[in-house]
Amino acid sequence: MNHLLNRRGFLSRTLSGLSSIAFAHLLTHDRLLADSPIRPPIDPADPYAPRPPHKEAKAKRVLVIFCSGALSHVDTFDYKPELIKRHDTPMPGSEGLVTFQGANGNLIKPIAEFKPRGQSGKMVSDLLPNLAEMADEMCFIHSMTGKSNTHGPAESQMGTGFTLDGFPSMGSWVTYALGSENQNLPAFVAIPDPRGVPQNGPRHWNSAFLPASFQGTAFSAQRAIPNLARPAEITPEADRATRDYLRRLNDQHLEKNPGDSDLSARISSYELAARMQLNAAELSDLSGESPATRALYGADDSNVNKAGFAKNCILARRLLEKGVRFVQLFNGSYAMGEGVGNWDGHKSIVSQYAVHAPILDQPAAALLKDLKARGLLKDTLVAFVTEFGRMPTFQKGANGRDHNPKGFTVWLAGAGVKAGYSHGATDDFGHMAVKDVTTIYDLHATMLHLLGLDHERLSFYNNGVERRLTDVHGHVIKPILA
Repeated sequence: MNHLLNRRGFLSRTLSGLSSIAFAHLLTHDRLLADSPIRPPIDPADPYAPRPPHKEAKAKRVLVIFCSGALSHVDTFDYKPELIKRHDTPMPGSEGLVTFQGANGNLIKPIAEFKPRGQSGKMVSDLLPNLAEMADEMCFIHSMTGKSNTHGPAESQMGTGFTLDGFPSMGSWVTYALGSENQNLPAFVAIPDPRGVPQNGPRHWNSAFLPASFQGTAFSAQRAIPNLARPAEITPEADRATRDYLRRLNDQHLEKNPGDSDLSARISSYELAARMQLNAAELSDLSGESPATRALYGADDSNVNKAGFAKNCILARRLLEKGVRFVQLFNGSYAMGEGVGNWDGHKSIVSQYAVHAPILDQPAAALLKDLKARGLLKDTLVAFVTEFGRMPTFQKGANGRDHNPKGFTVWLAGAGVKAGYSHGATDDFGHMAVKDVTTIYDLHATMLHLLGLDHERLSFYNNGVERRLTDVHGHVIKPILA
């Protein structure tokens, strides 16, 4: 600091400092600096108020179908003739290859036959025959890559953009940016699988450092939002009077604590809960659905888990119809153990997937058909994702496939994406992405783009860092845009 105490040092550094300020001003004037962050103005008392997108949007709302446990791409959507041709032979260049659970054995062909589907002729496996029929609606990304080969961090990256905990979920970012079209229901709903929650559980729908209002609300057709009904011993008049009195107390308390966003969020959530008493209970009641609709989804199937997932799919459609901005629908539960209730097919993938495929297939395909039939697919973006793929080889000493984040498949459908289109590719065996390689950052950037949001500018200032869903990465996958 001594150089600042003498006159010559002080003047020379002041001069250079002033010139830097002038230079920065000129760059800003000529738009040569990066665009400034966009932090939407949030009224804590009305956090779900609809907000305009940054630019023209193709999609108004989002449905994410998340297959927990890592659905195998080589057995479903990524057709590899060479894998079939070289069945039960060593994968070239795999000498000494060790993946998540250890050494790998030979290449193993898909566990179900691939066939051409629809007008596009897209090759899709018989493992998911009903979804295969919808191939002409899907925009496949076959070159997806992730940063982790472990379920927890990989689920976290797909759900929040980061492998570490403590970052907001996709749904929280979207509702933070856009609010909601329905002020009587949560803006962001997470629907867990009938068998339980995914490995990361509530971290999939947490708001982290975003305002607490933007945390997702978790409920399902099996586990409705609790405590919505008014107790029989309380009259409607008394109920309204109590709410009015509580509102006055909250307003007085908020006046004494201005700027307390957590307090405002709590007040807002209680007021939303009161409105939900009149709306959410009706929404969760599926008895009004026609027999034809229930049959389409398989809601009365003898397979209890399939029927439960089907009812969750109907609930998802009803939420989207009501203008809920972001719905996250989970297929697969972690708590039941490795591969028992999810897609983690390490030990015996044939028998494990024979259990899981029927639970997913008909209900998810029916949801896509129903959205299209009702005109909702035109402005709803559907994203079918999983945390990573699986190896084209079987593990040594087992009859299943190990984890593979180096190349896997996700697909989009609906608003703003090409239908019956395939982007990117893995190698001849489905091991590594080799053509038009994409990342989860790119997927998130594209989803935000379709909602009219600039992923590089949508941000929240936290602990000295301008945070984004895509961190400092990501590019919109332009070839898939309609």
